[in-house]
Amino acid sequence: MNESVSSSGARPDAPERRDVAIRHLRAFLAVADTLNFTQAAELTGTTQPSLTRTIRRLEEALGTRLLHRTTRTVALSPAGDRLRAELLHLLPRLEDALAARPAETRLRLGFTWMLPDGWMQDALSSFEEQTGAGVELVRRDEPFAGVDRGVVDLALLRGDAPASGMHTVLLCTEAQVAAAARGTALARQQSVRWIELADHPLVRNVVSGTVRPELWPAARRPRTAVACGNFDEWLEAVAAGRGVGIVPESAARRGLHPSVRFLRIPDAPSVPMLLAYPTQGAHPLAARFAALVQDSFAATVTRTVTRPVAGPATRTVADAARLHRRPGALPVR
Repeated sequence: MNESVSSSGARPDAPERRDVAIRHLRAFLAVADTLNFTQAAELTGTTQPSLTRTIRRLEEALGTRLLHRTTRTVALSPAGDRLRAELLHLLPRLEDALAARPAETRLRLGFTWMLPDGWMQDALSSFEEQTGAGVELVRRDEPFAGVDRGVVDLALLRGDAPASGMHTVLLCTEAQVAAAARGTALARQQSVRWIELADHPLVRNVVSGTVRPELWPAARRPRTAVACGNFDEWLEAVAAGRGVGIVPESAARRGLHPSVRFLRIPDAPSVPMLLAYPTQGAHPLAARFAALVQDSFAATVTRTVTRPVAGPATRTVADAARLHRRPGALPVR
């Protein structure tokens, strides 16, 4: 722990003092309790020469001798005796005040719709087990799930990253599938080409979706038939036959709606899946959580693919989903 007790509040006529770190106080208390540098070094997990230097720096910082040392004995000076008496009460209270309380620590993870199956849940469990902190799952129907406004600490996003002020961790890329109402001509197909979708009215999630007309050639773009504000509205509009929807393939693995059928788009542009958290003022555990999510995804892919893959950014959600696909889940056909 690198916390220090600053001497900036000293009287103007007092000698200038260096900052005193908690490690200096711990070291002194160990020597004061044992009156033996060898035993104190063992208690503090350091070497005797290092402990000697730490005590010397503390004495220099305070401007007074705390210990009387000879080749055979160690004794407390009057100043050392007073400091020991104070630290016996103050140091435990200071350490307790500075210690994080996991039960009170929560990390708010924002998302706009649907967390990935399997590996994300593994990451959540690992994080909570390792840190003792809880993860609060917060759905936000806005473009960046509230992470750009500080409503959540970090967010799982699909598609474009926030423009600035965010640290992003690319987890993988995800294929996209088409969604059509059962009973329509499109729903009877096994697959559809990207350019062919330009001839169908489009149901779009304009807040947190991954599709916009500009992804098609200017001369042949789909018409937006319904503009939705969230994923649930999008799904119901597709089920009602208002048009065709396009969504990352993880949606097709949930069996979301009995009136919606998903079909492959072999040439669809892929969608990045990423974690984002602020570059400044981030939650202290945000980076650790992001690393655990990366590890969880990489471990899942390693167990489910047979050949080496360059890195997480080149892997797909389909690789990870093979391990966690639930019996009876709706396949993409």
